[in-house]
Amino acid sequence: MDLVFFLIFAIIAVVSAINVVVQTHPISSALSLIGVMVSLAALYLLLGADFIAMAQIIVYAGAIMVLFVFTIMLLNTGGETGATHRTAVQVAGIPALLALLAALCYSLQRFYPSSVQAVFGGFAQGDAHSIGTALFREYLLPFEVTSILILVAILGAIVLARKEID
Repeated sequence: MDLVFFLIFAIIAVVSAINVVVQTHPISSALSLIGVMVSLAALYLLLGADFIAMAQIIVYAGAIMVLFVFTIMLLNTGGETGATHRTAVQVAGIPALLALLAALCYSLQRFYPSSVQAVFGGFAQGDAHSIGTALFREYLLPFEVTSILILVAILGAIVLARKEID
């Protein structure tokens, strides 16, 4: 049953990711990106990483995507205009894509043989305690540097917004 759920959410993630690139309107792309984030959270749940799944939903599908949608609405962008493509490029694109996928699959099988199978629900480091311990022991410096970087970005956005008002 886990394999069926994995395939369902993996297909949703891939189709939504393709839809992000194919859409011409930015809001539709952002909504498709939310579909990718939610399906990734479901895959994390299948692996047993409950905390990571909830952080994925709250932080990425919630806060970051709301920020993206507000930015798109603030910029008031319309849909993209279609570019004219040559017929030769369209005809050669599909075989080139298939050749690239075949080369990728071959290289993955050749250099990374499947010796260990993923066990659904077998990931024991996905709870809040183990993530907090790792975050504040091994990764404290990168965590603090990232928080300072975000603070500088927020201050820069405030300065830029104040200049436009004045």
